[in-house]
Amino acid sequence: MYARRRRVYFVMMAICIGLFVLAWGVVRIWSVPAAVGMCVVAMVIPPFAAMVANRRGPEDRWWDDPSGDPKSDEWWDELDGKKRRR
Repeated sequence: MYARRRRVYFVMMAICIGLFVLAWGVVRIWSVPAAVGMCVVAMVIPPFAAMVANRRGPEDRWWDDPSGDPKSDEWWDELDGKKRRR
């Protein structure tokens, strides 16, 4: 799952860079407003790419979920200031 999110992130960022390069390397020769529009679209892509890359999948372990190792979970709970009921 992580590999797929990472791949989608890199594809989105490659599209973003490609839009910038095409806008100012090629499209601006024929139409500056079209090049500016392409840059505006490219400017919106990185926040969405970051959201895709950092989205938690259903099988991903969240930071405060128990790991299954009682000693490790007890140690982390102690660091976080949580008291476990026994």
